[in-house]
Amino acid sequence: MLQSGRVSGLIYLLIVAASALYFIKRGEKGNIPEIRRVSGLDAIEEAIGRATEMGRPVFCSHGISGLSDATYGPQTIAGLSVLNYVARLCARYATRVIVPVRQVSVYPIAREIVETAYKLEGKPEQFRPEDIVYLSGFQFGYSLGYMSLMERERAGANIMVGAYWAESLQLSETGARVGALQVSGTANTHQIPFFVVATDYTLIGEEIYAAGAYLSKDPAMVGSIVAQDIGKFIGIALIVLGVIVGLSGTNYIVKLLEM
Repeated sequence: MLQSGRVSGLIYLLIVAASALYFIKRGEKGNIPEIRRVSGLDAIEEAIGRATEMGRPVFCSHGISGLSDATYGPQTIAGLSVLNYVARLCARYATRVIVPVRQVSVYPIAREIVETAYKLEGKPEQFRPEDIVYLSGFQFGYSLGYMSLMERERAGANIMVGAYWAESLQLSETGARVGALQVSGTANTHQIPFFVVATDYTLIGEEIYAAGAYLSKDPAMVGSIVAQDIGKFIGIALIVLGVIVGLSGTNYIVKLLEM
């Protein structure tokens, strides 16, 4: 027997799951759903191309959080998905990519991502292990090393997607000072204003979680993103309906939703 108050939640879950399955199957047949254009992600190729023309390296970081953190780990995963895309483009254009790392546990993953990207592009000999740089486990030790690297190497592009804190403004100001085209993104709302004012393009909040699907066009990832959006639209519609019903004094629909 279904517990009272759980029926509407179950129906909502089934709709989202069915939507995800439908769009994944549709994408596998070659009819991949369109995702809203995200200018910050579109600018990544522009940034790498500009750095290539200038003969300068591309910096790509995934934030300062580890993978095991339940709150901020997903942001690191989003940053690593962007790193995969950036590394493949850099390998394709024979552009040097430098990856500053704070967490020891993330270092081997970042290195493997970049090395695999060069192999997939048929240029394994161009991979430089020394460009996957572990800087420091301390927040400001990491940011100091990152800033010094950008100054010394004269970064042509600086791509930062992941979880960032007080170091966000330090890094973005240094990137602006050396003339790098910068793409940033974080779900830490208290740091977004600093990225907005100091970098060229900013991904805000959930946009970073859609980055992997947007860049890879993988049917399963795109399908899950579209299904999540459908779930959000249903949630918003239910909230609006609840407000209207509540103001009208009719409680029939409220009782129905409480099933």
